[in-house]
Amino acid sequence: LRTALADPGVDGVLATSDILDDLVLLGALEDKVVFSSMNRGGLVGATFEFDDRMTGATAASTARYRMNGAKMLCRVALDDPGTLSMMTECARAVDELADHGLIAMLEPFLSRRVDGKVRNDLSPDAVIKSIHILQGIGSTSAYTWMKLPVVDEMERVMDATTLPTLLLGGDPSDPDAAFAAWEKALGLPSVRGLVVGRTLLYPHDDDVAGAVATAVSLVR
Repeated sequence: LRTALADPGVDGVLATSDILDDLVLLGALEDKVVFSSMNRGGLVGATFEFDDRMTGATAASTARYRMNGAKMLCRVALDDPGTLSMMTECARAVDELADHGLIAMLEPFLSRRVDGKVRNDLSPDAVIKSIHILQGIGSTSAYTWMKLPVVDEMERVMDATTLPTLLLGGDPSDPDAAFAAWEKALGLPSVRGLVVGRTLLYPHDDDVAGAVATAVSLVR
């Protein structure tokens, strides 16, 4: 993370509080954009995975520590009642962040269980449906951004929202193909940048600085 943040083309970081606290102590967040992570309760493999409550940062703490906004994962499973709890908490968080003038970054998915494991539907139609379900939550969308996967037919996907959007990196098996897909999607008008984790922090050749430089060149 320190190597990535040292690149002047990297705007900042999105992370949980433990990571952000360490980066502050290391002096790695000076003049950087910082986003907290809010809902951490939906543990992978748990029976309550879709009931993804806000057990991370709060809007109040995000404002108190002078961050720029907060991210929330919003997985919608139409056959799981835990989805309603998650959506209610996300709507409340959108309002609370807006009250502080801070960005609410929504990461929506249409999801379901397959052989007992939660799987996100990455078909264009499913991503579009997830956008329509989640972009309207809360009392205002004035501070709402979307964080979306790069999927097929991104032009049609991005026609589903007027909100500014950042692209998530996922966990691609072919980094070169991922970079090419990001480059194409970044050309769409409402796409504003990338929020990428494992692909840049753990590249196949262990060259973090090189992977980050490539991503920066696509955004800039």
